[in-house]
Amino acid sequence: MRKLNAAAAILTIVGGLNWGLVGLFKFDLVAAVLGGMQFGEVNIASRVVYTLVGLSAAYLASQLRTLISTSEPTPTTTSVTA
Repeated sequence: MRKLNAAAAILTIVGGLNWGLVGLFKFDLVAAVLGGMQFGEVNIASRVVYTLVGLSAAYLASQLRTLISTSEPTPTTTSVTA
C-alpha cells in the first residue's frame, strides 16, 4: 500500500507541476518530453501519462480521510510519579 501511495503522490505532483507550467507559461512539459509536441498536442504516451495522473488523483482523493488521520500526531499522556 505504501508503494501505491508513493506512486500516486509522485504522479499527482508531476501533474500539478505540469498544470502550473501550463498556467504560468503555456508550456506542457509532458507533451514536450514525450514527443516534442507543441502545446495542446497529444500522442498515446502523453495520454497514458495524463490518464495515470488523473487516476492517481482520484485514488488519493478516495484515501484522503485515511491520509489525514494517519498524519495527525496522537496525543500522549505522561504520568508523573513522586
